[in-house]
Amino acid sequence: MRKKTKKFFNYLMLHLNIMLFSFTGVFSKSASSAYSKNGIFDPFFCLFVFLMLLNCGIYAIAWQKIIRHFDLSIAYANRSVYLIWSQLWAVLLFHESLSIQNIIGMIILFLGVLIVQKEAR
Repeated sequence: MRKKTKKFFNYLMLHLNIMLFSFTGVFSKSASSAYSKNGIFDPFFCLFVFLMLLNCGIYAIAWQKIIRHFDLSIAYANRSVYLIWSQLWAVLLFHESLSIQNIIGMIILFLGVLIVQKEAR
């Protein structure tokens, strides 16, 4: 595999894994909603807790495999993109609204990731 193609693939896998991890918050919020409505014995509560734990396990294994291809500073800087994914899910799935502070924060976070990427070259 060519060097640029391999680098792109590694970054794609890194960001797909970060996106996967962002679903932990979705499952957690869904479990919380189910618990609030019907308590601990609600089947949806149990389902979302299971999915949350399963998601964390898959993420942990994939993260260990992916970070081998990166300097830790690069991998962990990119991991902060999790916050952008979380905001996206909050808007799309839970119909929450974004404040201007949220948007400014996401832009600053993204610029920070780009700066770390550029400095690491």
